[in-house]
Amino acid sequence: MSTNLAEVETGTERRVVAVIRGVPTSDGAGVKLTRVIGQRALPDLDPFLMLDEFGSEKGADYIGGFPDHPHRGFETVTYMLDGRMRHWDNKGNSGLLVPGSVQWMTAGSGLVHSEMPEQEDGLMRGFQLWINLPAKDKMCAPRYQEYAPDKIPVAKPAPGVSVKVIAGEVAGTKGPIGGVATDPTYLDISLEKGAGFSHRLPKEHNAFAYMFEGAGMIGVKEVEKQQLAVLSQGEVFSVTAEAAPARLILVAGRPLREPVTKYGPFVMNTPEEIHQAIADYQAGRL
Repeated sequence: MSTNLAEVETGTERRVVAVIRGVPTSDGAGVKLTRVIGQRALPDLDPFLMLDEFGSEKGADYIGGFPDHPHRGFETVTYMLDGRMRHWDNKGNSGLLVPGSVQWMTAGSGLVHSEMPEQEDGLMRGFQLWINLPAKDKMCAPRYQEYAPDKIPVAKPAPGVSVKVIAGEVAGTKGPIGGVATDPTYLDISLEKGAGFSHRLPKEHNAFAYMFEGAGMIGVKEVEKQQLAVLSQGEVFSVTAEAAPARLILVAGRPLREPVTKYGPFVMNTPEEIHQAIADYQAGRL
């Protein structure tokens, strides 16, 4: 449910309990990234394991892409803002991610895939989010939910507010992503100067907001560009763009509260399961 700020029913406000700034890193074949979740200041936020922001107009920063690599035990969400990325995997799946498109990949029992840019220069910008799977689903069959920009609905819940609904529901507009164990919300929120937006989230879900253009007030806390706000438990998330336009992603999901054992591209519950994942990959069984 989403409403104008003035129309929000009473409920526990979600406060900003920590503000995190990403750190520069590289991954794949030298792709330059900003790691926001998955760094020392914020190792994870159950069920979220990693959030990377990538963005550069220099081809040298991304041209190496992400050659063949394995995954098991979690989900990857790639949201392209600008640029073109081709993906392929060893199950015969392939596709092209273009500006505004989303790929929600459930690695499950495992696959080997690659993500390679289809451009040598120009702006490449977007996010990759890793979401944990519950123990009962870690060995499920891999699957993709991939949507072109015109399949991502846009809600207009209040004056000066535009929301791309990837997962969840805003003002009666439902996102296309479904059947995900953590019941996620994933919104791309654009605010004109002076506009405000309020959204109800399941009280028990963990949530964060990442400001990637402009700055805004989340509750009583100002969050600047390239800052992530870790949100308290609660029912109502509110943001306003007071001085200038702003754009942010709001992401929430049901925490799993299970043991997490990570080793590179494998995320399982025990060290023994990690050893098995490595052995399966080395034997070509993913």
